Amino acid sequence: MLLRRQTRGSALLRGLQGWLAALLLLAVSAHGTPLTNGAVATAHPLASEVGRQILEVGGNAFDATVAVSAALAVVEPYGSGLGGGGFFLLREAGDSVRHTFLDARERAPAAATPDMYLRDGKVQRELSLNGPLAAAIPGTPAALVDLAEKYGRLPLQTTLAPAITLARDGFAVDAVYRQRAGWRLAALRDDPESARLFLHDGDLPAEGHLLRQPELAQTLERLARHGYDGFYRGELAEKLVHGVRAAGGIWSLKDLADYHTVERDPLRFNLADGRELIGAPPPSAGGAILAQSLGILERLSWREAEPLQRSHLVVEALRRAYRDRGLLGDPDFVASPLPHLLSDQYLDQLARSIDPDQATPSRALPPAPRWREGEHTTHFAVIDAEGNAVAATLSLNMMFGAAFTVPGTGVLLNDEMDDFAADIDGSNAYGLEGSSANAISGGKRPLSSMSPTFIESREEFAAFGTPGGSRIPSMVLLSALSYLDGEPVQAWPAAPRYHHQYLPDVLQYEAEAFTPAQLAALRERGHQPKLIDRDYGNQQVLYWHKPSGAVEAASDPRGIGQALKVPAPRAPVRAAE
Repeated sequence: MLLRRQTRGSALLRGLQGWLAALLLLAVSAHGTPLTNGAVATAHPLASEVGRQILEVGGNAFDATVAVSAALAVVEPYGSGLGGGGFFLLREAGDSVRHTFLDARERAPAAATPDMYLRDGKVQRELSLNGPLAAAIPGTPAALVDLAEKYGRLPLQTTLAPAITLARDGFAVDAVYRQRAGWRLAALRDDPESARLFLHDGDLPAEGHLLRQPELAQTLERLARHGYDGFYRGELAEKLVHGVRAAGGIWSLKDLADYHTVERDPLRFNLADGRELIGAPPPSAGGAILAQSLGILERLSWREAEPLQRSHLVVEALRRAYRDRGLLGDPDFVASPLPHLLSDQYLDQLARSIDPDQATPSRALPPAPRWREGEHTTHFAVIDAEGNAVAATLSLNMMFGAAFTVPGTGVLLNDEMDDFAADIDGSNAYGLEGSSANAISGGKRPLSSMSPTFIESREEFAAFGTPGGSRIPSMVLLSALSYLDGEPVQAWPAAPRYHHQYLPDVLQYEAEAFTPAQLAALRERGHQPKLIDRDYGNQQVLYWHKPSGAVEAASDPRGIGQALKVPAPRAPVRAAE
């Protein structure tokens, strides 16, 4: 296979296998049932193969996360990259299992202001979507360093080696790449460096075209050698700031040097059946939407409802949870309303407000602050044979981010500044409205719907996540309901999708979600169904049945991703329950 050939020459990888196998025995708990295997599920086969190789040579789930994140930065430039950020939900196995949320969301440059996109009193959307003024300070490189230094076993030189090879030697363009580059073709053409790297003679590269990114390979090599200082300080930082400012951006060297990830306590919510939802806290709104929706549905006996009634209840729960989303923001800047939003009293109130037979017009609900968000990300999940696990959602925001690549670095920048409320009285291209809690401020992290999620009990562990912007929480909810219903793991990401986000007051749905009779019945109840004419989302999920040790993974059938099982180390490994 391609990556097997690419990594065959790495003496470092081969040399690590023996002593890592012994280290595994010392690092794990003596309690619990051995896992039969590890697993990795990503949105791209090459990234899944990279994750498999790192697990096979003795790396843990956190090492595989570093390697997969870097590989996706190369082969999925439309979804994530070193110029972006993301969220990492971690499960550390051991005598006492620990869950951590690593916030690597981008931060606004210090010079950012609430009116930075106003021209003649009006917001100019193009400025927050394309070009360097749209870019916040990236968080992904810092996350890779932190994961390697605090949680991994392998050096960055090892875990970044496959991505370096892919960037230097190239990978074959596929139909998905062509489609997504086509959606951003004009913006990519407008930036000479992006056009040189991601197009071919100014047009979409043909399928099979070998796409090489030599400058990105050099940047990854610098990160591997120097860690944090290899990206956020020194020569590369100077190149990044010079390139951004020369093209009209506002980054400074201090912005880069001051960037840091934040370890936060995950959102935790007890479900009625003894399971626990472990999800993303602010600056993600996804965990709150999921917890609220599940809390409401538990009060409405969703399991016993026939299909149409269940869909009605799910939509009404989402309508209310998405309305409250606008109350959230970066917890380092605004107070968190989560204790109120997830309280029994408030969830009881929301459940009582749902008419079992009729849709509630969104404008009839008491208003909540407005909000906004872009939608293009990537997600993957990894579990090793010890029970360490990661669910990670990474983003550049729009497809290919800001479509601006800093010359000489290979770093394609995000346009996450568009996730702020540039105009709290308006809405963005997806109809998502602004929020004062999410107003632009220097050093602030924009609100997100990215929702890496675990559901865990003594008997089971499941991991969920997907790209998809505002639709992320509704997709994860439907997958979680499939899991809670006892469906096989392959069914979770395949479940037909529908979505409601409070405003606009529209029930979006995939063609397979409802029959014609069900659509007619939903309209009679006051819903406003609207067909989504293309696939959305790309879920990657994991399942571990603790009593047997069996581990499964599944990748969304809508995408080209791949879920791989990875054999456990030869020596017996035991994991904490």
